[in-house]
Amino acid sequence: MKKVLSLILALVMALSLVACGGGNGDGGSSDGDKVVKIGVFEPQSGDNGAGGKQEILGMQYANKETPTVEIGGETYKVELVMADNASSNDKAPTAAQTLISGGVSLVLGSYGSGVSIAAGDTFLAAGVPAIGVTCTNPQVTADCDVYFRICFLDPFQGTVLANYAKSDLKATKAYCLAKQGDDYSGGLCNYFIKAFGEDNCVYEQFPEGTSDYSTYITNAKNQGCDVFFAPVSTEAAAQIIAKADTQALGMPILAGDTWDSNVILEAAKGTDVKICVTTFYQEGANAEFDAGIKAWINSDSTALANNGGNDELAAVSVMGYDAYYVALEALKQAGSTEPSAVLSALPNVVHTGITGEIKFDSIGDAVRDSAVVKSCNTETGKWDFVTIATVG
Repeated sequence: MKKVLSLILALVMALSLVACGGGNGDGGSSDGDKVVKIGVFEPQSGDNGAGGKQEILGMQYANKETPTVEIGGETYKVELVMADNASSNDKAPTAAQTLISGGVSLVLGSYGSGVSIAAGDTFLAAGVPAIGVTCTNPQVTADCDVYFRICFLDPFQGTVLANYAKSDLKATKAYCLAKQGDDYSGGLCNYFIKAFGEDNCVYEQFPEGTSDYSTYITNAKNQGCDVFFAPVSTEAAAQIIAKADTQALGMPILAGDTWDSNVILEAAKGTDVKICVTTFYQEGANAEFDAGIKAWINSDSTALANNGGNDELAAVSVMGYDAYYVALEALKQAGSTEPSAVLSALPNVVHTGITGEIKFDSIGDAVRDSAVVKSCNTETGKWDFVTIATVG
C-alpha cells in the first residue's frame, strides 16, 4: 500500500513541478559541479543533542568517503544540509521546513522518534522523502507515506529487553521509568511492560525539567523490583546512573538504543551500576570500518568533540553511515534529484551496509529481526558484547 501511495504522490509532485518549471536538489556549486542536497534532520542541542551529533558523524564520514554520486549518467557532488531540531517536537516542523526550503532531494533523521513524528506532516505536505536512522517508534512511518527507516522498531526492541530481563537476569518484577510526553521512552516502556507482564511491572513517569531522580530510585527498591528499565534521554540517564550509584540501586538498569552512548560510558565508569542495552552494532564487528572511522574522528577536533572527546564508536554513528549509502542508492535508482522520483525509488532499494542488509517492507520499515545486546564495563569504560537477540 505504501508503495502505491508513494507512486501516486510521485506522479502528483511530478505534474506540479512541470507546471511550476522547477524542482529540488539539482543545483550547481561555485566551481560548476552539479550538486545534490541531502537534508540532515537531527538534534544538535537539547536532551538528545549528544546522540544526534554522533548520528551525524556517521553521515559526515560516509560523505567524506563518497562525496559524489552518479545520477542519470551524470556525476553530482553530495552536499549535507543541516537543520537542528533541538530535540523539540515544537521546533521539529520548522527545522523540517528549513531543509525543504533549502532544496533537498531527501532527508536523513532523526535521532529521536518524537521529533520525527512531529515533522512527518511537514515532509509529507512537501512530498520530500525522509529516511529515519534510529527513530524506533512505530508511529514514525505508520501514518506518513514519505517516511522510511533503517532501524528495528520498539515492539521488537521492548520484547527483546523483556525476554532478556526474564531469561538472562531472572527478573520477576520490573520497574519502568519514562518521561511524560516523550513518544520514545513512553512507547518503549509500554512494549516492554506488555512483553514482561503488566502485573509484574511498576510504571512511573517524570515531568519535564526533572534533575533529581532519588525518588524513583527509592521507589524501585521499595517495590522489590529486580530490574530498572529506563529508556530515557542520555542527559537524564547520566543523572539516573549517578543516583543509582550513590543510593546503591542494587539491580541492573536496562535501556534501549539511546543509551548506547559515550555519555553513558562516562557516567557509569567507576561505579557499581550494571547497565545493559539493546542496539544496532557492536564495535569490533567490522574491524576495517572501525579503524577508518576512528582514525577520522581522531584527526578532526570537531568530530572528536561531537563524539564525546574520545573515539568510542556508538551504533548510531554506524547507522548514520549506512543511512547515507541508502540515500545514495535511492538517488541512483531514481535517476533524478527530484524528491518525487526518489520517493518512488525508495521502496525498491536494497543495500548491504555495515549493520547488515537493509530493505523496506510495505510500510517503509526496515526488515530487521535481530538486535545487539551489550553491557557497560564500568572498569574499562567500554561496552562488552553479550549476545545477538531475536524474537521467536
